Amino acid sequence: MTAARTTIVTVAYNSTAVLPAMLASVAASGAEVVIVDNASKDGAALAELARAHGARLVVNPENRGFGLACNIGAAEATTEFLLFLNPDASLEPGALAGLEAAMDRYPKASAMNPRILESDGRPYFKRRSVLLPRREWMARGWPDADREVTVLSGAALMVRRRDFEAVGGFDPAIFLYHEDDDLALRLRAERGPILFIRDAAVRHAGGQSTVRSPESAAFKAWHMGRSRVYAARKHGRPFATLTALASGLASLLSPAALASRRSRAKYAAFLKGVWGARNG
Repeated sequence: MTAARTTIVTVAYNSTAVLPAMLASVAASGAEVVIVDNASKDGAALAELARAHGARLVVNPENRGFGLACNIGAAEATTEFLLFLNPDASLEPGALAGLEAAMDRYPKASAMNPRILESDGRPYFKRRSVLLPRREWMARGWPDADREVTVLSGAALMVRRRDFEAVGGFDPAIFLYHEDDDLALRLRAERGPILFIRDAAVRHAGGQSTVRSPESAAFKAWHMGRSRVYAARKHGRPFATLTALASGLASLLSPAALASRRSRAKYAAFLKGVWGARNG
């Protein structure tokens, strides 16, 4: 049997509702799979799921954040490539082979995204980031062919393991949100171009990795606010706190937020995270 070239790393946090589809989609790829559990409440079911699919399971005693959990999973790998794949994502047929072929085709590339489809088939393309100046934002929609890009999505991020290790992996100071932007920018600056690959595709349900509730929305939004300020400062973006506060206030006072308890909890928590990070 040919040795695997890629290790798929996914982070679980109460994710057993979506993981079976992801694991089924990678079964024929020949990749090794590492699941890092961030202290899920459904740990027993997750362990059984990992056994059934031949995946390695690493259990954290507490929720250590997405980026650090990815680093923990990556440390288990010995393969040439790493594919960080969200638990609510799934590989379309031939996706991994297409990404591996692209890595061979573009030997100077450090990392890449495939085409990412929403659950209903609509195209998703990460064309901008709050960590980038506006002049580096890209046009909407999938590029027509393989090309260099300015930022990558962490939903399905393929990277050479040597490059990932050379930049120190994900920044462990970022618990959740903007960790993929930060990693992509460091890879691009220090290790080589980052690319969009047209002929490989991944379907991503988006926001389905954990149970939706006002409490979970507030938890994630607090970290989003904190991470936004931290990462924007790290990458030299001006007025990091002020722009985040303005964005959060506009969202909190919108008609949609005023009509939704979940949205109000989310944006209020975002502002608390921003405010808490102002002197960090």
